Amino acid sequence: MPPHDHHGHDHAHDHGKPHKHDHGHAGHSHGPGGHHHGPLTFDRAFAIGISLNIVFVIVEFGLGFVSQSVALMADAGHNLSDVLGLAVAWAGATLARRGATKRFTYGFKASTILAALLNALLLLMAMGAIVFEAVMRFGEPAHVKGAVVVVVAAIGILVNAATAWLFARGQKSDINLRGAYLHMAADATVSAGVMLAGVAIWFTGANWIDPATSIVVSAIIFWQTWGLLRETIEMSLNAVPRAIDIDQVEAALKALPGVSAMHDLHIWPMSTTETVLTAHLVMADTPGATFLAEAQTMLHERFAIGHATIQIEQGEACATGC
Repeated sequence: MPPHDHHGHDHAHDHGKPHKHDHGHAGHSHGPGGHHHGPLTFDRAFAIGISLNIVFVIVEFGLGFVSQSVALMADAGHNLSDVLGLAVAWAGATLARRGATKRFTYGFKASTILAALLNALLLLMAMGAIVFEAVMRFGEPAHVKGAVVVVVAAIGILVNAATAWLFARGQKSDINLRGAYLHMAADATVSAGVMLAGVAIWFTGANWIDPATSIVVSAIIFWQTWGLLRETIEMSLNAVPRAIDIDQVEAALKALPGVSAMHDLHIWPMSTTETVLTAHLVMADTPGATFLAEAQTMLHERFAIGHATIQIEQGEACATGC
């Protein structure tokens, strides 16, 4: 995202009507608590992560084919979906940095929400493919070379854990980066399961362990992904971001000096890191010049809402909806 604008832009329009519309952006919010490291910081992380995983996919699938391990081949397929997932997250973050146009007046910031949603869907598709292949192999489990599985899976843990670490810092405040992080963390989990399966097969010779492990790992991936999918769908529907308590925002706005009532409060995500607010405040007297700036600063500092549009209505009470 663009860096914080700490100066803000305040606009007030008095049309000679009973209503006054005040629009302002007191800096740009980057998620609850602030997110000071924009996607530019993570460009190198995306490039390294994608490169590492492409090389590993080729090696893992080839050795999985040679060792007859469906777990390794399925994991390679999952890793391939993660390469696409990282590319999608990177594309979303890159698009979000493009400026606004006459048609896209908010720019392309919402592309990060679409990227996170697509990432969750890719994870679920990869999980489905793994389960399908594992079930097919249960009937006729192939002879698996446990030693090869152990070595390749151990390398997979290192590659995926290292890639996940690259996004660990950003995943707490940006759901798009969290999608990339979960992709790689899930892969590290898969590789750990595959390695344990390889050890068990190596010592017991029980080839059914290979597809059974794939199914267990898929269940773990589903559990990790479900929350991400739900949250990105909510954001796509302009729901209030989960980290913001709308009741607290309403109380804070009503507590502003001179405000007698409030209605039409709306809060929604502009992107995975920026939040928008609009509200109508009813005031008996015309507010002073600093009222709007102080209201915006309060919303930014307390709730990380950086794009606020406030309409002032003259009167003791509003008609309906207060």
